[in-house]
Amino acid sequence: MKVLISGGGTGGHIFPALSIANAMCRLYPDTEILFVGASGRMEMERVPEAGYKIVGLPVAGFDRRRLWRNFAVLAKLYKSMRMAKKVLRDFDPDICIGVGGYASGPMLKEAQKKGIPTLLQEQNSYAGVTNKLLARKAKAICVAYEGMERFFPAETITLTGNPVRKNIIATGLNKSRAKEQMGFDPERPLVAVVGGSLGARTLNDSMKAGLEAILESGASVLWQTGKFYADECAEFEKQFRRNRPDITEERLQITPFISRMDLVYSGADLLVSRAGASTISELQIVGMPAILVPSPNVAEDHQRKNAEALTRRGAAVMVLDADARAKLAGEVVRLLADEEARAGIASNVAAMALPGADEIIARKAHDIAAN
Repeated sequence: MKVLISGGGTGGHIFPALSIANAMCRLYPDTEILFVGASGRMEMERVPEAGYKIVGLPVAGFDRRRLWRNFAVLAKLYKSMRMAKKVLRDFDPDICIGVGGYASGPMLKEAQKKGIPTLLQEQNSYAGVTNKLLARKAKAICVAYEGMERFFPAETITLTGNPVRKNIIATGLNKSRAKEQMGFDPERPLVAVVGGSLGARTLNDSMKAGLEAILESGASVLWQTGKFYADECAEFEKQFRRNRPDITEERLQITPFISRMDLVYSGADLLVSRAGASTISELQIVGMPAILVPSPNVAEDHQRKNAEALTRRGAAVMVLDADARAKLAGEVVRLLADEEARAGIASNVAAMALPGADEIIARKAHDIAAN
């Protein structure tokens, strides 16, 4: 069986796509997989690193603020559609899977024109534009939230949850041992602030403003800045440690990147993060209490809608981006002091988990292709 998987642009699209591909190969070892993504985006590195072939299209997202820039976007879209036709001729897939993002648009649209069955995977509680445009002709749409009938034909929807990275789920360590492995004092509560691989300006600014207050509460802090902000946060750390030589590595670690999120999920008492779909699915699987600061810079404000889907069920605390610099540290200190509140959030978010999404989606794709 030949399976084409298209989408990308962010880790939130790439990690689920790779999870589905891995599940396909586990369940059906004779499967041949080809990825199609956007040239110059992170999938062009991450997919080959995972051992899969990928073709890059020159497609780009529409600029909703500077409309004059979209002439170039339309030219790239036209070229991508022509390239997509050639990819379909050369690879001749049995099914095409779209994981969202503008990178999947040209590929799946051309597949649907040729009568090749398509399956969509929608990670967010508010459907993306590309998936909404492709939904009418899709054979199946796998979603992570209830109530998605307002975006997609009800008869095509399957509630599967989002695929998550297998390596985040279980370390076999209790909280104290996980803290020790990360180099933290096992006797203190640990708050982890995670801004993603590139980083989040608001989270970093909020931590600069509130770090003293969080440390004064007795907590330890793991602060992941992202590579875009590595240099300025390293300069901040240098100045901070000059003023506070009593704060050792056992209390504070500031790093551009975290390679062992499994240790973070095992050891942290509280997570502060953006509200991307993959992050939320991981929180659900591991049962982690979190403060979510939705990014306002994403299409359709879907991170805020993701966070609201949790806060309505007492499964997270939300601090809006505009309020974070003034309020985030106070919310962190409040929750760290309230073990019962954290336990309630952890229980509620775990109750939303839908494990095994990767294999459910893989089996559904296989069944569609076989028929």
